[in-house]
Formats: sequence, C-alpha cells, structure tokens
Amino acid sequence: MAVNNPAFNNDAFRSGGSSTVTTPSAEQLDALYAQPSATPSQTDRMSVEDTILKSAIAFGVLAVGAVAGFMLGGGLPLLMIVAGIAGFGLALVNIFKKEPSPGLILGYAGAQGFFVGALSAVLEARYPGVVSQAVLATLVVVGVTLALFASGKVRASKRATKIFMIAIVAYAVFSLVNFFLSAFGVVGGEFGLRSTEITLPILGTVPLGAILGVLAIVLGAYSLVLDFDFVQQGVKNGAPRKFGWTGVFGIMLTVVWLYVEILRLLAILRE
Repeated sequence: MAVNNPAFNNDAFRSGGSSTVTTPSAEQLDALYAQPSATPSQTDRMSVEDTILKSAIAFGVLAVGAVAGFMLGGGLPLLMIVAGIAGFGLALVNIFKKEPSPGLILGYAGAQGFFVGALSAVLEARYPGVVSQAVLATLVVVGVTLALFASGKVRASKRATKIFMIAIVAYAVFSLVNFFLSAFGVVGGEFGLRSTEITLPILGTVPLGAILGVLAIVLGAYSLVLDFDFVQQGVKNGAPRKFGWTGVFGIMLTVVWLYVEILRLLAILRE
C-alpha cells in the first residue's frame, strides 16, 4: 500500500516483498520434514507475540514519562518545550533510520511521554477531569479498533487509504496554518481557528474544533488499522525480529497523536 505511517517505510512491511527462492533437493526436504517446527524466536523472525512484548515495554516507558511530565512539567513550561522538541527530533531520527534502534525508540517514548504528560497537566488545571476522560476514550478507540481488526471485520483498502491520504494532508495543512496564525496573534482564542463557532442545520452552533476533532479521531482510528496491517504484513514476510520495534514505534506515533486529538477535542467542548 502506497500510503502509510512513515515509521513503516521499509520493505519488510510491504506486500510482495522480494526474496530469493531456491529449490531444495529430495534429501534436504526429508531432513527438513524430520525436524520439529522452529518458532519465530528460534529463526529470529518477527512475530505478533514478540511485538506485543516490545509494545508493553515501550508503552510502559511512555507511561512513566507521562506521569513524570504530569507531576513536574505542568508548572515548568520550559521542560515541556524541551521534551516536545526532543520527542519530535527522536521521531524524525527513528523514521529515517533504516534499521530500528530500541534505545532511540524508548528514548522517544520517554521524551514524548513527558511532553504529553506536561500538556495534560496544563489542560487538567483549566478543565478538571479532562485527562481521565481522554485516557479512557483513547483506550476505548484503540481497543475497539484492535478487536475489529483481529476479528477481520475491519481491513485497510486502497480506496479508503486514498481518501485517508487526502484528509490527513488537508488536516496537517490546516493545523500548520492555525499554529502560525495563533503564534503571530492573527486569530484569537485558546485554540485559534478551532475556537471559531459555526452554525450547522441540525447541531446548531458548535466550535469548528469539535468537528475537526471528530474527523481527527476517525483518521487516527484508520491509521491504527494501517499500522496493524503493516505489522501483520511484516510477520507474513518473515521480517527480522528487530523490526518488531519498528512496528511498536509506528503504533506509538498513532496512539500519541490520537490521545492529543481526543484531549484537545474534550478541552474545546469544555471551553
């Protein structure tokens, strides 16, 4: 699939990957059949179980960083900014590295966790209870998406992915424009253009950010479907075991983005 999480920009996660095939002799086939089946760990190949284990470690580091950021970063904006820059830089490094680095991925998890935790502390002080709601909503979206994907009821398609690509690019452009307009004081409101109220026939007057927030959650859920699909493809392709860390990193990128969007949506609604 041409469009995907940039973390999965590797041949190991693409269908129809190239491989060298040789025809074994009859004696070699007999010897292979006589041996017990090797596990993915023994063949040093990527597996779903190993990826889940790596995910638990990475998200554990993310959670520790988030707790530290929530307790320390909320009152220290400089720390939050430094953590945000560090997380962004490590994300770029991990995206463009050809080989996954567990240390760099866990470093990203810690830095991004601290930033998200500090941001959560700031919004929690303004809108009490919003963080617990955002965490619960994120878990529900991730859990439901994973369950539907595992059951085979939801799958990525070329047409849906093309629509996703158009929507995600448009949303990214809007977010960038909104950031600069807010930074230079062109638009007011805590959330810039997102705070602008519009009137809809059925819903009445609602903030623009509420509509965009719902769209972002839908995009995030579909992005998770793409992430799960690429991990599944990596397992089918027999990708080296180390690329399980790439799968973890890609999923973490989406989950963090999804949480931030849900947190912002709830804050806009509370505003």
